[in-house]
Amino acid sequence: MTLQKLQSSCRVAIVGGGPAGLMAAEVLAAGGAQVDLYDAMPSVGRKFLLAGKGGMNITHAEPAEAFRLRYGARRAVFEPMLDGFGPDALRAWVHGLGIDTFVGTSQRVFPADMKAAPLLRAWLHRLREAGVRFHMRHRWVGWQDNSPHPGRLRFTAPEGGVEVQADAVILALGGASWARLGSDGAWVPLLESRRIPVAPLQPANCGFDTGWTDHFRSRFAGQPVKSVVATCPDPAGNGIVQRQGEFMVTDTGVEGSLIYALSSCLRDTLSATGDAVLTLDLAPGKSLQRVTEEIAHPRGSRSMASHLQSRVGIAGVKAGLLRECASADDYADPVRLASAIKALPLRLLATRPIDEAISSAGGVRFEALDRRLMIQGMPGLFIAGEMLDWEAPTGGYLLTACFASGRSAGFGALDWLHEQSGNTA
Repeated sequence: MTLQKLQSSCRVAIVGGGPAGLMAAEVLAAGGAQVDLYDAMPSVGRKFLLAGKGGMNITHAEPAEAFRLRYGARRAVFEPMLDGFGPDALRAWVHGLGIDTFVGTSQRVFPADMKAAPLLRAWLHRLREAGVRFHMRHRWVGWQDNSPHPGRLRFTAPEGGVEVQADAVILALGGASWARLGSDGAWVPLLESRRIPVAPLQPANCGFDTGWTDHFRSRFAGQPVKSVVATCPDPAGNGIVQRQGEFMVTDTGVEGSLIYALSSCLRDTLSATGDAVLTLDLAPGKSLQRVTEEIAHPRGSRSMASHLQSRVGIAGVKAGLLRECASADDYADPVRLASAIKALPLRLLATRPIDEAISSAGGVRFEALDRRLMIQGMPGLFIAGEMLDWEAPTGGYLLTACFASGRSAGFGALDWLHEQSGNTA
């Protein structure tokens, strides 16, 4: 997109200080707008900082075609945004802030020091230098007297009620996960009261409850299950979805990267049928025939547990899972036990609460927006980030899309403001 500065002073209010809102602020300030950013929290970027505690995974270095497939049904919507600000452009932007990056063995991209705080500090310094004004502890509570103009906003703040008037507004309030960091979904009824269609918010990249027995929970909660292949049916009817990786046993069920990668399929299946089955291959490096032969090998005086460990490599938490999910009849038959090891059915009962999820699905439906991410029935109101109806797995895909959509909304607002002033962008 070509940046042409506004010829007249325009004020833009951005509500939400996560990556999408901050990126929109950068674009608008560079385009000559006076930008005021409001956030309910004492400081911006709180979820961004917490997400970077274990290592700031900023984006992913896999080929573009594979990268775009991660957005599923919303791929076509995000492709233009990623054309303008995809993984390579995002890395270059980070480098422009004086932060080096590197590609890890999993193709995930990290800042050189693995931390989010230095990046955020450098970014906020740049934004303040560009004239962006920050208003903290300002919670958006709707529009003034139900005004039809989207720029007449109301906030609550420490000093009381605050009314703001802007020429354009970008809402980037996040979804409904990690409410303590500001993403609480409180904006949903405010938009619905204006007849803006919002898909119900649901947990994404989330854990699931299983109903462990007390014996299994007491022995294995908190332990990782490594090197497994997990499979679940695609609720859209496109066969099965399969991933390899590891996950964590929790006190109530399962979570972790492998579970998150399948969470949308599992969640939608649960919603449609009331339960979902995750099928686990506990010995992915061995064929069913080989596992059967190894189990059938005479074990002499050894226990079955010792036999499975030495012949098939099933021990510890994997052995516990097998005992938890397989029947006594399975253990009595080498063929059935081998089948259980290669396709162990783990029944999931429910998703964990949305506030525990890494992200949320649902949000403002794209059908309500034009190509600039502007609400079609409310000219001058733009939506960005996790407020939109999409989801993606962890691994840098979430952040990249938030940055890209914030940038698109910023350029969209500039384009619309140019139109209002009679200029051609």
